[in-house]
Amino acid sequence: MKIDQHLTEELTRVAHLMADAARDVILPYFRSDTLDADNKLAGGYDPVTVADREAEAAMRAVLMQHRPDDAILGEEMGTQAGTTGLTWVLDPIDGTRGFVAGTPTWGVLIAVGGEAGPVIGIVDQPYTGERFIGTPQGAALIRADGRRAIRCRAARPLSQAIVFTTFPEVGSPAEGAAFRAVAQQAQLTRYGMDCYAYALIASGQVDLVIEAGLNAYDVQGPIALIHAAGGIVTDWEGGPAHNGGRVLAAANAGIHAQALEILRASVAS
Repeated sequence: MKIDQHLTEELTRVAHLMADAARDVILPYFRSDTLDADNKLAGGYDPVTVADREAEAAMRAVLMQHRPDDAILGEEMGTQAGTTGLTWVLDPIDGTRGFVAGTPTWGVLIAVGGEAGPVIGIVDQPYTGERFIGTPQGAALIRADGRRAIRCRAARPLSQAIVFTTFPEVGSPAEGAAFRAVAQQAQLTRYGMDCYAYALIASGQVDLVIEAGLNAYDVQGPIALIHAAGGIVTDWEGGPAHNGGRVLAAANAGIHAQALEILRASVAS
């Protein structure tokens, strides 16, 4: 979906208001002795906290004030229909396991766009005070000391690449094997960073993030951010990834092609 400069500025303004509102709600709970988590997954552990729920409610309140006719898809409160053709996709705390564990690798994810995917995206880390934003005008990192443009890394061989995923098992056994086929050719593999790993791609620190089993709200903010920073995000077949599933995020076309070839061959075997 193409949006003009005026609308881009308006949507960006509202996205910042939403991220600010989520920060205000979440930070008092982080590393708090009183934080409780409910488990959403029978037979496993998928936590949700009061901070998740209150942060999404705060972001929705901003939308009701400033963009009441847009649609919403949120992890905690589901869908709300709209009439403008724009949908806000919200993950109030991506990486709730990390949040519960006290690690600063979780983030607030905000995206807005149409059926073809997001055009504006934010990955916000309230505790470190880092806000990564991607718009049609480019990508930037905003901190207390100012704002600077960011860009993905230049092309390099896979043998020199840094690769991330969140869970060591990645997804199914076959998906895990496909990830390892890429990782064993890379220089360095790291785990457990949740959405922060995508921000590291956009800011030129790492080359690849490979994941499976994602939802739209897990990936739309990072997609818009990485695209604005010059990177590529697709599924493992090279198609669109904004609806979730298997995701390959890459700093540039060269490293994306190398990883995609290995993933395709491994999944097909």
